[in-house]
Amino acid sequence: MKKLETVQLDHGSGGLASQELIKDIFLSHLDNPVLAALEDSAVLETDRGRLAFSTDSYVVDPLFFPGGDIGLLAVHGTINDLAMRGARPFCLSLGMILEEGCPMEVLRLIVDSIRKASCESGVPVVTGDTKVVPKGKGDKVFINTSGIGFVDKGVDISASMARVGDVILLSGSMGDHGITILTQRAGISMQGKLRSDTMALHNLVQKIIGLKSGAVHTLRDPTRGGVATSLNEIAEAAGVAIEIDEAEIPVHKEVDAACEILGMDPLYLANEGKCLALVQAEYAREILQAMRSLPEGAEAAIIGRVTDGPAGRVVLKTIAGGSRIVSSLTGEPLPRIC
Repeated sequence: MKKLETVQLDHGSGGLASQELIKDIFLSHLDNPVLAALEDSAVLETDRGRLAFSTDSYVVDPLFFPGGDIGLLAVHGTINDLAMRGARPFCLSLGMILEEGCPMEVLRLIVDSIRKASCESGVPVVTGDTKVVPKGKGDKVFINTSGIGFVDKGVDISASMARVGDVILLSGSMGDHGITILTQRAGISMQGKLRSDTMALHNLVQKIIGLKSGAVHTLRDPTRGGVATSLNEIAEAAGVAIEIDEAEIPVHKEVDAACEILGMDPLYLANEGKCLALVQAEYAREILQAMRSLPEGAEAAIIGRVTDGPAGRVVLKTIAGGSRIVSSLTGEPLPRIC
């Protein structure tokens, strides 16, 4: 990939340009073993146990959309980043960057959504900060949330832990959030009920990792860059190959129809309430049933497996009976998705 001299929207896509930016700029100046792992959250060893720490920023446009808003995303997203390391989320911080002229009613609605999401998840906002920028220097509201959680003894979950033979589960349908934001932004009306899938996944994660110690090797929430990019990151981190089956991947019919019309691939669309789980094969069915027993995982499915093919390669078995290489996202099909 040609190196760019200025920051582009593509650098925020979560795909190849984002990875290049992180490695060339951030890791080259800030490198340390914890940061270099590039996980959804850092797990830190302390005298009183293991601490998980994560931070994320939200710039979604529009601020409100079917199924959620920027406030819900901010709470759910950081909770989920902690959960992807097997952590029990404990508390959140809330940073607000407000543009001069933002209507107070808009701010009230967003903060009320944050309150509701925090109460429902049982993860309180305990500290925060607010800044205001001049009109025209922002876009109403940007949010940063950071979170702290605790990782129980014996829980060791990361992308690098994926092993040959692991079964890959997806906790629900792909692309709901991405296609909802796209159609809302473009003013496109579709039949059916397109809604963002934003939700907190920490209860689902705690249930599946509690079934059998060590059975869950890797968890990842496929947000920017979608399932395809997340699987590529896992395959590279673990030095394994991955094979997924198109026929087994759940996609809502409304999302599938919208993708056909718009020329999008649901494998690359953002999700805000789904997770990938790579687990020991002998426990895969039990973990699948545990997922399906909760509302967050009602549509969970086994979608593939980890193989001993070329390290870092992800292959899709197509419905037509062929196969194709699935790479990480290139380009920025939809900026400001979260």
